[in-house]
Amino acid sequence: MTATVEEAEVIPGVYDIPTEQYHGDPIPGGSLSSTGARTLVKAPAKFRYDLDHPEPYKKVFDFGTAAHKLVLGDGPELVLVDAARWDTKEIKARIVKIREAGNIPLKKPDLQRVQDMATVLSEDPEAADLLHPDSGIAEQSLFWRTGNVWCRSRIDWLREDGIVDYKTARSAHPDAIEKAVAEHGYHVQDDWYRRGAAALGVLPRDTPFHFIFQEKEPPYLVTVARLDLWRHIGHQVSEQALFLYDHCRTTGQWPGYTTDVAYISPPAWLDRQYA
Repeated sequence: MTATVEEAEVIPGVYDIPTEQYHGDPIPGGSLSSTGARTLVKAPAKFRYDLDHPEPYKKVFDFGTAAHKLVLGDGPELVLVDAARWDTKEIKARIVKIREAGNIPLKKPDLQRVQDMATVLSEDPEAADLLHPDSGIAEQSLFWRTGNVWCRSRIDWLREDGIVDYKTARSAHPDAIEKAVAEHGYHVQDDWYRRGAAALGVLPRDTPFHFIFQEKEPPYLVTVARLDLWRHIGHQVSEQALFLYDHCRTTGQWPGYTTDVAYISPPAWLDRQYA
C-alpha cells in the first residue's frame, strides 16, 4: 500500500514519509494541499504569500503533535525535560539538541496531560474502535493529479474502510464542532482527503470519514463526528480551489479578496432592527 521515502518522487500514490518531507512538498513545481485550498479560496494573494513565506516553527504546535504521537503511535519522540525553569542556559541548550534530533521536549505537566488524554480516548468505545492498532496505519501521505494540478494530503489514520482524523480542541461539544468546521474549513479537508483516496483507488469516493475531537482540558471529553450537508459545500470549495490554483499559476496573477469595489451591506438582523 505504501512506498518508501526513496520512491517518493512524482508518481501518484500513498507514501510513508516523514512529516517534514510532506510539508516541504516533494512535488517539483509544487502541489496543492487541503490547507492551501482553504487559503486559496479566501484570497489567492494570501496563498501566494504563505507559499513564499513559510510559517516558522511555533512551540504551540508541540502539544497537538504530542497528543497525535500517543494517540496514533506515530511521530517524533516525546522527551521529558523535568526542570522547574526552561530559561537557563543549560536547559535551553538541551532543548535545542532535542529539537535538532526531530523530537519534542515537554514539561512534566504537559507530558502527563497528553498521556491522560490518550488514556481517556482509549476508553471511548467508538474512538478506540476507529483507532485500534490493527485497523489501519498512521500518517500516510497521498499524492495525485487532478487535471494539471498535483494534489496532496496527509491522513492521520488510514483504514481499509475509511479515514479518521484526530483533532485536539478547546471544546468537543457538537455546537463547538459546528463552529470549528465553519471557521477552519474541515468540510474542505473531508472532501479533499476523499478525493485523494478515490483518485488513487485506495478507497471509494463515499468512504466513511470520521473526525475525533478531544478536549485539551480535564476531563478530556471525546466526540466522534461525521459531516453531512457540509460535504456538498466542501466539494464546491475544492472545485473552486482547483480552478483558482491552475488559473493563477498559468496567469501569474494572485489577486486579493476582490478585484471590484466591495459594497458592504448590514447583516440581516441589523437590517430587520431598523426596518
